[in-house]
Amino acid sequence: MSVAELVGTLSLSADLGLGQPMEHVARACLIAVRLAELMGLSADDRGDTYYLGLLAFVGCTADSHESAALFGDDLETRAGVYDVEIGSPAMLAYLLRRAAGHGSLLHRATVPARLLATGGSGVRPLMATHCQVTGQLAARLGLGERVCGCLEQTFTRWDGRGTPPMQGEQIALPTRLVQLADVVEVHHRHGGVAAALDVARRRAGGPFDPAVVAELVRHGPVLLDGLPPESSWAELMAADPTPRALTGEGLDGALEALADFVDLKSPYFAGHSRGVADLAAAAARRAGHPEPEVRTLRRAGLVHDLGRSGVPNTIWDKPGPLTALERERVELHAYYTDRMLRRVPALADVGAVAALAHERLDGSGYHRGVAGTALPATARLLAAACCYHAMTEPRPHRPARTPDEAARELRAEGRAGRLDAGAVEAVLGSAGHRPRRAAGGPAGLTPREIEVLALLARAASTRQIARRLGITPKTAGNHIERIYLKIGVNTRAAAALFAMQHGLLGSLEPVEP
Repeated sequence: MSVAELVGTLSLSADLGLGQPMEHVARACLIAVRLAELMGLSADDRGDTYYLGLLAFVGCTADSHESAALFGDDLETRAGVYDVEIGSPAMLAYLLRRAAGHGSLLHRATVPARLLATGGSGVRPLMATHCQVTGQLAARLGLGERVCGCLEQTFTRWDGRGTPPMQGEQIALPTRLVQLADVVEVHHRHGGVAAALDVARRRAGGPFDPAVVAELVRHGPVLLDGLPPESSWAELMAADPTPRALTGEGLDGALEALADFVDLKSPYFAGHSRGVADLAAAAARRAGHPEPEVRTLRRAGLVHDLGRSGVPNTIWDKPGPLTALERERVELHAYYTDRMLRRVPALADVGAVAALAHERLDGSGYHRGVAGTALPATARLLAAACCYHAMTEPRPHRPARTPDEAARELRAEGRAGRLDAGAVEAVLGSAGHRPRRAAGGPAGLTPREIEVLALLARAASTRQIARRLGITPKTAGNHIERIYLKIGVNTRAAAALFAMQHGLLGSLEPVEP
């Protein structure tokens, strides 16, 4: 997996947080990079433009809680900003309308009054938060000081009326390109080339560099008409000027950074993804899963709530019960997570588990409503870990449950058939509770026996199993005999059925000869 794929995945989350369709950021990034090429920028400047284009607006989720408290639905608020200039009287008027149409009567009176009294400067802390967290993420991903410096300028204006108060060529050229491309992409999608060039011309000399606008006008028809008609993902990855691979611990560290970023959506989610990932991984080890499955499960836990950015904080932070429509919007976040992770082939195994985090054994979960044997053991562990961890965290409508209260409720879910009872006990044992059954795989299978069973179910011969696992055929045969004895069967088909019933298979693809 590359750094660009990871940041690109996060940019899909930013699209939803900006109130835009997926791949808005990808298309805007392509506009900025291609314009940089046409302008003859250096390789370093093009590289900075590429990563700045992907990262500049991912910080939108960091101020969602505060934005929703001031202006209502944070997704709607950000979507409407594209129709006005940031830092202009029109934007102040827009924010006044948003504040006056949201919240209690006291809120509708006091918040607009404060905005008027300060000329809208009350939103600057939100912009500062956005820039700071994206800069921290860029630093964690090793993207260099130039990119981090450009990220601090995301909300500047050419005329100096932005935040921080920089103007003209004090603003880095990659920043000026990305600012223009972000707005142009939206207007091009809605109104075509003419609308895109019109908004650029009207805002030249205000938020946008007139020279960069002139280059866009010069190359605009060819540049904008050359954008992919559907998905821009493949072209976005191909445009990476300095591909950098993420493997092993580097990939885990990058996914942890992404998880921490995702959890900024609401203060109620702080630490949730990392906590779920660690608990699920510990439970998998306790249940006897092979280490590769444990690693995949932990990574799935880190990204299982990536789609939360597509649901407004007026729902996530609501202190009372949700309406049926609000519940439906909450359930969509699992669908968004699934869609995002499907874009990245290197995360296919991780995404397959992460997308099932909110499913239930009886089919009552979401977003697909799958049940039973369609849920692998790793997904069952992730679901149980997610439930337990969420119960022990405070939510706007309830205080955090004590560990003992959460354990009783989790076991009740297992008895009701919504969660896997074995997964529940593995999670509770890993969380420090006394388990009510012995740890290990189903029927006492060891981690190695689970690996052998998975291959056996896929019709692998004894020699194929031995070759795949690096053991002798005799040892493989001994494992098969012990598996049959433990699970009480004597045929491959019966063993495959046992594996499916206990969620030990992600698929039934045949083993290569």
